[in-house]
Amino acid sequence: MLWEATNGTIVNAVTVAVGSGIGLAFSSRIPERYQRIILDCLGLVTITLGVDAAVVGMGQLVSRYGVGVPTYGARLGMVMVGSLIVGSILGTALRLQERIEGLGRAIHERFFSGGRRATEGAAAVEGSAAGAARFAEGFLSASVIFCVGPLTLLGCLANGSQGIPSLLYIKAFLDGFCSMALAASLGAGVAASIVTVLVFQGGLSLLARATAGGLNELSMQMMNVTGGVLLLATALMLLEIKRIPVANMLPAIFLPPMVIAMVEKFGPGLLVRP
Repeated sequence: MLWEATNGTIVNAVTVAVGSGIGLAFSSRIPERYQRIILDCLGLVTITLGVDAAVVGMGQLVSRYGVGVPTYGARLGMVMVGSLIVGSILGTALRLQERIEGLGRAIHERFFSGGRRATEGAAAVEGSAAGAARFAEGFLSASVIFCVGPLTLLGCLANGSQGIPSLLYIKAFLDGFCSMALAASLGAGVAASIVTVLVFQGGLSLLARATAGGLNELSMQMMNVTGGVLLLATALMLLEIKRIPVANMLPAIFLPPMVIAMVEKFGPGLLVRP
């Protein structure tokens, strides 16, 4: 049944919607200096999540599969770097960042600008452009934070292949509170990330159901490790350290299984070990 494979994702989307609504309701009452410190806190938390997924996750894989193989960590590192480079090139070629930002501008102009651009002159145009940029930033940041991490991958696999939504229920609870803080600081773009949650998590859950565990554990964990790097990139953006086109890097998350399969085809045992 479709519900059995995606009920965790649907609950997750509902909690993000509710949390975003609460955050938006209180955003006008929160002074800008407090909004900034909220974003700083979320940025630091995102760094912690990224380090846990990328660095700690890589270490766990090496300790599990690389016993007695001094170069195993370097091999996994090459998989991660290769996936990031190829995925980022692919995303740049597809202009994912521009398209998502364009979508953010279109949604903002359609539902939030009230047609003022045509009637209020340059100041209105500038304000609308700033609002659209803020909308896109909220959408991208929330999408990456909500859809990257061990709870996402493991939860979708358990929900899709076994019909067990418990991990996604835990994630939904956490995302609900996170969406409150994000929406209070970044606005309505956070609420739009519901679409990403439904498409990404729902797609992973349905894929897990269709393949019935076709991906090996190493491939799944390397997807999580690569996603951790994207979390770190998102943290740099939230902290205003460097603006990295995170959307262009999104295809990298899906490449580790293909890279591992290619390596194993030409060198069995180089990565997948008993």
